Amino acid sequence: MLVEQFKHGLNAPICLTWEWTYACNLACAHCLSSSGRRDPMELSTDEIKSVIDELQRMQVFYINVGGGEPTVRADFWELLDYAIAHQVGVKFSTNGLRITPERARQLAATDYVDVQISLDGATREVNDAVRGPGSYDMAIRAMENLAEAGFENFKISVVMTRQNVSQLDDFAAIADRYGAQLRITRLRPSGRGADVWDELHPTAEQQLELYDWLVGHGERVLTGDSFFHLNALGSEPIPGLNLCGAGRVVCLIDPVGDVYACPFAIHDAFKAGNVRSPGGFAEVWQSSSLFQELRGEQTGGACRSCSAYDVCQGGCMAAKFFTGLPLDGPDPECVKGHGATALAAVDRAALPPQGTDHSHKGPVRSQPVSLGMPALKVSRPDRFCDESPLAGMEAR
Repeated sequence: MLVEQFKHGLNAPICLTWEWTYACNLACAHCLSSSGRRDPMELSTDEIKSVIDELQRMQVFYINVGGGEPTVRADFWELLDYAIAHQVGVKFSTNGLRITPERARQLAATDYVDVQISLDGATREVNDAVRGPGSYDMAIRAMENLAEAGFENFKISVVMTRQNVSQLDDFAAIADRYGAQLRITRLRPSGRGADVWDELHPTAEQQLELYDWLVGHGERVLTGDSFFHLNALGSEPIPGLNLCGAGRVVCLIDPVGDVYACPFAIHDAFKAGNVRSPGGFAEVWQSSSLFQELRGEQTGGACRSCSAYDVCQGGCMAAKFFTGLPLDGPDPECVKGHGATALAAVDRAALPPQGTDHSHKGPVRSQPVSLGMPALKVSRPDRFCDESPLAGMEAR
């Protein structure tokens, strides 16, 4: 009954993903938002506070803050404190750049805040091939600082790739070492991820390996309902809602205030409005024609005739869209093979264009990069990333 209610939407999102900036010191190969350079139109401090006030009135109990690298905003800690003071909890995703011992102690002493450290390889070699040189050491240092400060159950967030599926037990061991909780998510072919989808997304054999591992360990692992398409592999469902919540229970606000149905689909086809418009976020969430359509009955297309439809729900909307498949068609990673058949008929030259590319100019893979942000008039004593993600950081 609860899942059926979620299908038709709620008065406010259960989880609101909110990117506070596109600026980032890294240039991850699979970045959903092609982050790197700051957008000059990003929401100001006062505008973000105004939206937080609105979320408080809507009783949104927490936001998932990301980017880019959100901590590079000069006002990040001010905004974090403001949200918590207004009964809006914060989970923020970070590559660990500014999780110093001092900040870790501050976070450990703060209620209603969670931290999610991004790590895409259980070894330096695997991680840094995707996230850039120095990023593994930076993430591990952040974990050490959080653990030393007594911050329990922070999250380690892993995007599953062809190179790291075999490291699942190692990721779990890293989480145990630092008193953290493992969170794994699915690679999507959006943003820069579209460029590396063919080489990075897990093989059919690895999908089965992932399913078996989740069935055996899923009660201890968060997935964000990324893998419900795998439920067609067996009789035991992966723990979770196993539902696409786009526009129903989740959505995304990007750094310039645009609201999208899905955090993995930053594209005009899934844009519902902007928080700067009259009525703000509440008007978009409650009245957007796109969201109303998503909350209606879904046809399921040809997938309706599949015996596995009730457990896989046709898979991921974003994965279908960016690989050129119809939204009522099979998931590109359909475990029954229907996605592979459908993909063979797709004209690759006609794939939907990605959204705005905020990547750093020049090489964006396997290179340490600078922030690419304009000089600020305020003092920035904790700026660590002029040339490398580790530049200027004291080893601890």
